[in-house]
Amino acid sequence: MKQPDPAPFSDLNTLINGVDWPVMPEAGQALIRTLNDDDADMFTVCQIIKKDPALTAALLRMANSAMFGLSGTVDTLERAVNVVGLSLVRTRAMSLCLARTCRFPMGMDRLAFWHYSLRCAQYAQWLSEQCDVDDQEAWLCGMMLRLGEITMATARPGCLLKIEAQPIAPGERWARQRQLIGFDEGVVTAEMAQRWDFPKALVLGMRHCTQPLASSEFARLAGVLHLAARLADSGPVTAQSVDALPGLLMQLLGLDGSALLQHPPSEEQLDADFFGR
Repeated sequence: MKQPDPAPFSDLNTLINGVDWPVMPEAGQALIRTLNDDDADMFTVCQIIKKDPALTAALLRMANSAMFGLSGTVDTLERAVNVVGLSLVRTRAMSLCLARTCRFPMGMDRLAFWHYSLRCAQYAQWLSEQCDVDDQEAWLCGMMLRLGEITMATARPGCLLKIEAQPIAPGERWARQRQLIGFDEGVVTAEMAQRWDFPKALVLGMRHCTQPLASSEFARLAGVLHLAARLADSGPVTAQSVDALPGLLMQLLGLDGSALLQHPPSEEQLDADFFGR
């Protein structure tokens, strides 16, 4: 006889504390602290990264891949910062640190996970550039958003197949997570980000991104992440995928569908190799 699904978690702490979440690498912890430090400069960030040779090498590979879009060879962190900016280098370094923490449970497709996460990040950056939201904060949060599902799948592995059953309409994954787990990935990821001491604005953006209009105070970052995740579910930007985006949310962010269709991100940007191999 088929066993019924276990009851959804009623308490977020019970869900998270029941999972052995890996420790953030030392470099990642130090980089997060710089997000809360207005005086953090290129020297500080580069010194943090250089203390981790593997991270430095991975970041330089990334700098020379399609993700950074640079011409010529980037052989030092300082050159990468001078060309593309401190904020971009820092967020990419942090994303690599976050990737180290991920231990994928059995049945979870690692490549599909990162492919979706990168698309969500790229869409979030693209949208943020057009609606007065920090583009690198949006990219980083878009890259982090699905981390919460790793915790869910670890805590309730039997629910993963139902959550990820195809087809998945834009936004449907969140509804399935709430039904089966009791919480969605945005809420779980935000809780982990808060424990890692991420800035409050980023935590709130992820916490409310699945239902941005339900929050008592609308957060523009949450709205951008919501739209980015829906586009990542839809695939390439088309008139149909843009028309399906929530109209009120588009209006609140000051986004125009016709304008979005004129300059969508290229497939090369969306499919850039996150690990810079």
